Formats: sequence, C-alpha cells, structure tokens
Amino acid sequence: MKTNRRTLLKSAAPTLITGSLLAAPKTGFTQSPIEQADPKFRIRNGRIKQSIMGWTFNPMPASELAKLCKDVGLVAMEGISTKHYSMIKELGLDVSLVSSHGFKKGPVDPANHRECIQKLTEAIEMCAASGYKRVITFTGMKAEGIEDEQAEENCISCWKKVLPIAEKNKVTLCLEHLNSRDDSHPMKGHPGYFGDDVDHCVKMVNKIGSSSFKLLFDVYHVQVMNGDVIRRIKQYKDVIGHYHTAGNPGRGELDDNQEINYPGVMKAILNTDYDGYVAQEFIPTWEDKALALRHAAEVCDV
Repeated sequence: MKTNRRTLLKSAAPTLITGSLLAAPKTGFTQSPIEQADPKFRIRNGRIKQSIMGWTFNPMPASELAKLCKDVGLVAMEGISTKHYSMIKELGLDVSLVSSHGFKKGPVDPANHRECIQKLTEAIEMCAASGYKRVITFTGMKAEGIEDEQAEENCISCWKKVLPIAEKNKVTLCLEHLNSRDDSHPMKGHPGYFGDDVDHCVKMVNKIGSSSFKLLFDVYHVQVMNGDVIRRIKQYKDVIGHYHTAGNPGRGELDDNQEINYPGVMKAILNTDYDGYVAQEFIPTWEDKALALRHAAEVCDV
C-alpha cells in the first residue's frame, strides 16, 4: 500500500490534536506577579546599576531600606536625607542623585531664583565634598502671567548661574521631566508643571549646551506624557544623565498589570552604552514591599 503525504497527515491528525491539548497551558492556574516573585532574588547580572528613590518606600526607615537594597544587590540610593549618607556609605552604597530645590518652586519664576541658586549650590558643593556626581533640578510649576517662552528663558538664566560651579566640581545637574496628566495623586502626576514635555526639556538641555547639564529621563513620566519610550532613549542618549522607573498607569510595581515593557527598555538603555544609574521610583502596592523591590530588581536585571 502506497503512503503519500495526505495519508500521513490524516493518520497523524488525532495524535497532533491530542498532543496539543495536553500541552496547552491551564489558564485557570496562572500565577499572579506576587506569586511569581522570588523572595530570595538577588541581582545577578548587574549590567544595569540599580538604585532606589527612597521616598517611595516611606514609612520604611532609611536604615531598613538601605539594608534591603544591599541584600537585593542594588548599588545606590537617592531621595533620602543627608543625615543618612554616612550610614549608606558604611554599607558600601553610593548616592546616585542628590536633592536640591523641590519641583514646585523652580526657576520658571524669577521670584524663586535666589532660593534655587542657593539650594543647587549647596547640593553641588556637598556632592563635590562627598564624591557624588549628580544633583537633581526641576523647572517648577507654571506661574501666572509668565508665558512659556519667558518661562524657558527664566529657567535657562537661573541654571546658567550655577553651571560654572557644577562644571568646576565635575557635578552634573539632571533636569527631571514630570507628567502633568495624572491628577489622581500628588506624586503620580503634577498638573501645572512647566517641564512636562520631554522633547521641550531636551530642547532646554541643548540650549544650555554643557556636559554638566543633562536630562533625567523618568520612564514612567515619559510614557504618560509622550510615549515612544525606546525611540526617545535612542534619540536622546547623548543628553540623558539619569533614569527613573515605575509602572504605568498608577506608578506601581513593574509587573504585568502595567503597560511598560521594562526588560526591553533596560536593553535599549544598555545599547546606548549608558553607564549611570537607573533608580526604582515606583510606589509599592504589594503588602510585602521587600518582595516588590526584589521583583522590580529582577525585571531590570537584564
């Protein structure tokens, strides 16, 4: 009896169907991100130098958070009081970004210039004395009666007054772009913030024209306001001085309940030869905050 291709396919069909059914995933037993998270995970690859923005884990004490970071394999912290810097240093952790003036009262308004210049100068000098490299800055909130073009000029004028100090001390000022779209929580979005368009922030960075003034690329805020994250990482790689993370929407964990493909984003960052820090700045929603941090660290450990 001759056997042809059609005969073979017909005879194999029941077996193929049975095998497919047996191999099909049981969707009713899918684990949640919390169940999938490894409670003992520690960073293995370390190609991404991970840090943490401390305020997001309040009210966890700074000492407890620092020890957790060390145990997980993070290499730095930021957004915490300077009184904890010596403790962080003793643990072998770096300070990846030093605070200065806040995001509300910024150089948009000339009335804030004196305070902004003073706080930026103090932060730069503290960085230089301690061996740290980056200071955060913001545009501030829009001010009544100040048009956008004038607001931009005000910002640039203020930053240029402190740049010589930064350049002399080899410290980089990092301008953070923030979203003005999310009004659900005072730290998930900032309606009225002037620097809410990342492309405009890059324009201001380029107008400054100094290697000591760069963009703080917050992946969460960019996704909310502009999107096209990976293309912008490639496009702006030469002016990016720091990164922040969080899940969108909600600024929560980097799990599969949010829309950003963080492993892909981290690979894109590595492909730009970036060698700075990526700070976790998500607000934990899981009951076990330590597990949430371990999970985020694993997601970014590409």
